[in-house]
Amino acid sequence: MNFVKTPLETAIEITHLFSLHYFEFAKDFIFEGEAHDFWELLYVDKGEIEVTADSAGYVLKQGDVIFHKPNEFHSVWANRKIGPNVIVVCFECRSAAMKLFENKLFCLNDQERNWMAGLVRHGFAAYEPPFDRPRVHDLIRRNDAPFGSEQLLRIHLELLLLSLATRGEAVPQSNRLSSAAMERSEDELLKRTVAYMEEQLCANLTLEELCARFHVGQSRLSALFKERLGMSVMKTYKNLKIERVKLMIREERRNFTEIAEQLGYNSIHTFSRHFKTAVGMTPTEYAKTVKARVL
Repeated sequence: MNFVKTPLETAIEITHLFSLHYFEFAKDFIFEGEAHDFWELLYVDKGEIEVTADSAGYVLKQGDVIFHKPNEFHSVWANRKIGPNVIVVCFECRSAAMKLFENKLFCLNDQERNWMAGLVRHGFAAYEPPFDRPRVHDLIRRNDAPFGSEQLLRIHLELLLLSLATRGEAVPQSNRLSSAAMERSEDELLKRTVAYMEEQLCANLTLEELCARFHVGQSRLSALFKERLGMSVMKTYKNLKIERVKLMIREERRNFTEIAEQLGYNSIHTFSRHFKTAVGMTPTEYAKTVKARVL
């Protein structure tokens, strides 16, 4: 009798694990945000937490899980009332079925919570601690790891994903939307971007460089500056440069050529033209008005 081998289809396959964390956050914890080219699962084991995903903010309650797709900017905020316990798993999965998890929130049922607990348990058995430090991503295999622990971790994660994909029922995002979470995230993004600009006045930053630095889209950052500051991102940067120039002129420690070089202008002519456009007078005229006011 001839037997025909039937290959088994794999709907969802986890190929790599980047990090596994179990956090017990303080009630005022803030993670400013990041973006990376792999999937991230965030599950609220206890309490509640606020998260942002690109241009939306959400409140996640106990039992909720959110999936951040590759290259999606996301941040995490405790609500200053409850110290939440959160599981974060970062993994690589190239399966087409992962499309089902983009922009989705789920509330796990009892069986799914058991699979979540199982993947954490086997992960703790397979890898060395710590599992509670936000900046520690390297996974180091334990010498005494039980047989098959990594595979069991992967199986539990794949079972969880398969269950969520097949039941298809997600929490309506409108039920978890949080304007406060989004506003806090935007406030922090604006503050950090302006602070970085001030540190880089000697450079010639571009909008693309700023967006790459803070893992945010150009349209979102541009809209944020326009809404909060009433001007574009690059106009803000140019104005900060001009204010630094004015300060340096008043200090009288450097001549105009030295100031232009220090602040990254290509030439003294570009520097003078930029200054006059912004201030309405040349650097020499401005210096004279400063001296006149002092006298």
